[in-house]
Amino acid sequence: AKIAPCTAQACMELLRYYKIKLRGKETVIVGHSEIVGKPLSLMLLNEFATTTVCHIATSEADKLVEHIGRADILIVAVGKAHLIKGSWIKKGAVVIDIGINKLGDRIIGDVEFEAAEKRASYITPVPGGVGPMTVTMLMKNMLELFGEFLSVR
Repeated sequence: AKIAPCTAQACMELLRYYKIKLRGKETVIVGHSEIVGKPLSLMLLNEFATTTVCHIATSEADKLVEHIGRADILIVAVGKAHLIKGSWIKKGAVVIDIGINKLGDRIIGDVEFEAAEKRASYITPVPGGVGPMTVTMLMKNMLELFGEFLSVR
């Protein structure tokens, strides 16, 4: 079975479900983790998206805003509340916010949702966006692996 990390898989599934064209699109991933950023970058490249991965050194070089401003598709997985300002986002961009941050008694994302939703054509909420889809992908992976297990017994 071909198993991919659940959150990366969830992002791709959301893009497929909403029929977001990837080929030739400028995609920017903020965050280069082993379980989201890196595998997702390869998945996007396999769909012929032009993919940039940003990380802490991108911020240190003051290049983050520039990259985000070019993104047709922006995916953020950092874990820093409201790191991405809505004003940085290209008009019409698709925004997938994977970040989960606790602010008082609320859960918020890495993207400033209220400002970003005015500019984005699509945006995932936090909570209730990528999280439930991640759980669905976990179940899908479990079923695939179980099916494979049964077939080799």
